[in-house]
Amino acid sequence: MFTEAEEDRFVRQTQLVPQARLAALDVTVVGVGAVGRQVALQLASLGVRRLRLVDFDKVDASNVTTQGYARGDVGRRKVDACRDAVLAIDPEVNVDAVQDRWRPATRLGDAAFCCVDSIDARAAIWRGGGGLVGFWADGRMRGETLRVLTACDGASRAHYTATLFPQHEAQAGACTARSTIYAAGMTAGLMLSQFVRWLRQQPLDADLSLNLLASELIVATPRAKEATLVG
Repeated sequence: MFTEAEEDRFVRQTQLVPQARLAALDVTVVGVGAVGRQVALQLASLGVRRLRLVDFDKVDASNVTTQGYARGDVGRRKVDACRDAVLAIDPEVNVDAVQDRWRPATRLGDAAFCCVDSIDARAAIWRGGGGLVGFWADGRMRGETLRVLTACDGASRAHYTATLFPQHEAQAGACTARSTIYAAGMTAGLMLSQFVRWLRQQPLDADLSLNLLASELIVATPRAKEATLVG
C-alpha cells in the first residue's frame, strides 16, 4: 500500500498509470547502459516497487555523456550506480542489482526490458525465459534511428522471434557505438509508453521505428515485412 505522501506524488499520473497493477509486478531491466538506465529511472518515477537490474559492466567516462551517469560514477559498477539513482527517486523501491551477464537462473519476473547491444544476447535472453514473461520490450538504437519491439501475446511473440536473426546479418558494431542521451531517452520513453498501455490492457504496437533525422515514424504490424533497422 502507498502512503499518503506517495499517493500525492502520483496524483498527476493516476488516470494514466494503474498504480495497483504496477505495484504488484516484479520487473527486470537487462542492460543498464544508454537505454536501460533511462528505462530504470522512468520505471522508478512511474511507481515500480520491485526492480531487478542486470549488467556486468562498469561506468566508463564516455557513459557520462551518452548514458547519463554522473562523473563520480566512473569506475563504479553500472548496476550499483543505477540502483543509487533509482533509490534517489524513490528509496522504497526494492532494487536487486545483479552484477553479471544475464543467465537463465536470473529471474525476469512479470515484465522485462531488454536493453542489450547485440542480437545474440537478445536471442539468448528471449529463449532463456523472455518469451514467457507477461510483457517484453526490446529497445534498439543506432545513432538517431530507434526501434522498439514489444511482445505480450502469440502474434507479437512470433513477430519478435522473427527479428532475432543471426548476429552476422546485423550491421557491424554495437547498437550503442554511436549514441546520444536524447536518443536513449526517447527509446526508453517509447518502451515505457507501450508498458503503460499493457498495464491499461490496451493494444500494443509490436514494432515501432523512429528516424529522428527524417522525422519518420513507422508502425509495423506483427504480419508486416521485417523492418530494416537492426542493432
